[in-house]
Amino acid sequence: MVDIKTADIPLWEKYTLSIEEASQYFRIGENKLRKLAEHNPPLDWVIMNGNRIQIKRKLFEQFIDTTDTL
Repeated sequence: MVDIKTADIPLWEKYTLSIEEASQYFRIGENKLRKLAEHNPPLDWVIMNGNRIQIKRKLFEQFIDTTDTL
């Protein structure tokens, strides 16, 4: 049995990513990601966990696929 607390899940398999993880995965700066998440209308790819931003990886990938500029 795998202990979920100690198991390292690869970024490409995680459902949500922190700003730091998303920055690494998508090669977009942390400040740019925060601005996108905070200054746009409610987005389906953002989850607020208290005051922490979580990004739904697959939905953000779809957003990027349909966007010409960030």
